[in-house]
Amino acid sequence: MTIKKILRTALAACVLFAGFAGTASAEFFSHVGDSTGAPTWDVDAAFDAPGTMVPYESFDFHVDAGGAYKFLAAARFDSMIILYEGGFDASAPNQNRIRFNDDILSPNTSGFVTSLTAGLQYTFVITGFNDSEYGAYTFTIGGPGNIIPGPVTIGAPVLAVPEPSTWLMLGIGLAAVGYAARRKTSQA
Repeated sequence: MTIKKILRTALAACVLFAGFAGTASAEFFSHVGDSTGAPTWDVDAAFDAPGTMVPYESFDFHVDAGGAYKFLAAARFDSMIILYEGGFDASAPNQNRIRFNDDILSPNTSGFVTSLTAGLQYTFVITGFNDSEYGAYTFTIGGPGNIIPGPVTIGAPVLAVPEPSTWLMLGIGLAAVGYAARRKTSQA
């Protein structure tokens, strides 16, 4: 991926984040992680894909207000995101699946919009299609209510919401990391 492609992807992600910020009373949650060494699953069983031991990471959450929520992920690999209601079972990957997406802006980004119900447990999964697709990633969930990590509990504390400038810095930082990794690979 050239620096121009990385910058275009980062700019497109910033534009999407700006769209999130333009939504009246929208709340956001962002997470940065790395699926290196994470548990694996057979992606072929769910999506007729070549991977049979693909690393994945799952994130349990719920929301305190129903409505349309936007999901966006960026990764250093060809990523795919999947949303489950009630939990994710790697041995039954089609059970409870609500939505999934691959390649929204580029092979390294995925996203979708879906309606969530307050108080229900959801699991967000980020993965690849092949066994070699894993590594650093970030995702953001935005919508009308607070995104609360972990299981559904009454009276759980509300997390702070990052400022829009934080999203811009995140996008620029991801672009810089991608550029540095690409430059290091091309020099080796």
